[in-house]
Amino acid sequence: MGTGDRVLVTGANGFIGSAVIRALLGAGYEVVGLVEPGADDRNVAELGVDSVAGDIRDRSAVDRALTGCGGVFHLAALYRFWARDPSLFYSVNVEGTRTVLQAAQAAGVGKVVYTGTVGTLGLDRSGSGRPSGETSYPDVGHLFGGYKRSKYVAEHEVLRAAASGCPVSIVMPTFPLGPGDRRPTPTGRLVVDFLNGRIPGYVDTVLNPVHVDDVAQGHVLAYERGVDGRSYILGGENVTLEALLGRLAEVTGLPRAERRVPRSLSLAAAWASEVLEGGLANRQPSIPLEAARMSTTRMAFDDARARRELGYVSRPAGQAIEDSARWFVDNGYVKGRRVARIGWTPAAQLRAFGTTDS
Repeated sequence: MGTGDRVLVTGANGFIGSAVIRALLGAGYEVVGLVEPGADDRNVAELGVDSVAGDIRDRSAVDRALTGCGGVFHLAALYRFWARDPSLFYSVNVEGTRTVLQAAQAAGVGKVVYTGTVGTLGLDRSGSGRPSGETSYPDVGHLFGGYKRSKYVAEHEVLRAAASGCPVSIVMPTFPLGPGDRRPTPTGRLVVDFLNGRIPGYVDTVLNPVHVDDVAQGHVLAYERGVDGRSYILGGENVTLEALLGRLAEVTGLPRAERRVPRSLSLAAAWASEVLEGGLANRQPSIPLEAARMSTTRMAFDDARARRELGYVSRPAGQAIEDSARWFVDNGYVKGRRVARIGWTPAAQLRAFGTTDS
């Protein structure tokens, strides 16, 4: 049962957080979830676990939620590519993480699992045809946007805590897809936009889609087997964006995105959206610049460390893509006229979904 039968999950109502709770319940743990006050809590409510409303920046709230817990899964974060007040990224992702770590150490928990992001890793190896790993360090000038930068700083707070004796491991999901993405997250947004006919083309890039339930199992493995102060990429398969969108078309019967868009055009459109919508209109840009920069970067990753040291496994990326599409359709994220055009193709009739090493 690891380092404690009762564990706290922050961000319990989130996409990955609720999947982690499902995995923990399946492994026999007792779970208490910390949920942001006023947030959509349907994901955690459906699971029937104890939940506490509280802000991760509020030490007293975190202390209350930690009562009786032997371990912590810290997933709560501000995960988006734009905010009216950019300082929120640091307030939530850095100060919130520091608060959770301090509370965990004071409570004497046996293990903390911190959910980081592969966005803080260097991608120079991807450009040379080799996937990036946990030791790939970034050029900090390429950490575009408040989300990546704040998570980079937060990760160093985690490593600082580990150096002072906190029993914490870091997990880094790649491109999670699957059921329960209610917001949706930036990764799920790609699927929703395709289903609604908002992606007419694609850029030449590589992504690493992984099923959210596999990421959740990776969290549990890191809790039970992870080395303190060590990070683990939780990924799936490296595939091109063209292939990912092609699988969505095959699964749903919707038209393929046929047009290849130059990277320069994608970045120019995002820059205009950021200036006009984000800057002048002070609203969420239709094409966030950080998202465009990520989409034009080959984000290929190697998760061999997690597979070797934790026993981590993942299902085919095609299954993650299909499960994500079906959940969004079933839960009302797709326009009626588009739903009427969908003709689901049985998995057995789909062609093999190839991977790429670059």
